[in-house]
Amino acid sequence: MTRYIAFLRGVNVGGVNLKMADVAKAMTAAGFSDVRTILASGNILLDSTSDAAKVRSTAERTLRDTFGYEAWVLVYDVPTLQKISTGYPFEREVPDHHSYVTFVSDAEMLDELAALPPGDDEKVQRGDGVLYWQVPRTATLASAIGKTMGKTRYKSCSTTRNLRTLDRVLR
Repeated sequence: MTRYIAFLRGVNVGGVNLKMADVAKAMTAAGFSDVRTILASGNILLDSTSDAAKVRSTAERTLRDTFGYEAWVLVYDVPTLQKISTGYPFEREVPDHHSYVTFVSDAEMLDELAALPPGDDEKVQRGDGVLYWQVPRTATLASAIGKTMGKTRYKSCSTTRNLRTLDRVLR
């Protein structure tokens, strides 16, 4: 049995509103065990005997069938997520800044995002399957990365979490 974290993209931010208790019930009904949601932003801890790719496809199908929206999910086992979190290359807490990790399952798209020029007082570094990103609080959506992440072509393969959320998921 492997402990996974499933990150749902675009949940409870901009149109897709789900109750996490209902999501947990759906995931349990789909065959996952020890399902627990964290925060209302689509973070699910669950156990499965399947590999991450199968967990992802099952979770996406379950969300689509149960809640009727185009669900996209990225899935990581706990040790991988711990490595990603500890690998954050910038100071973790900077006043008036957000510290993010953007998870990207498509290497070509990750390369595109990593090649974007950082804005003023913004830091970007490519990691293994992720983009580490730090941006002033007032510039998140206006930055090149923020604007690009909102494009439809990135929805199926990416989602962003702040470090505080990752720390909470990993507790």
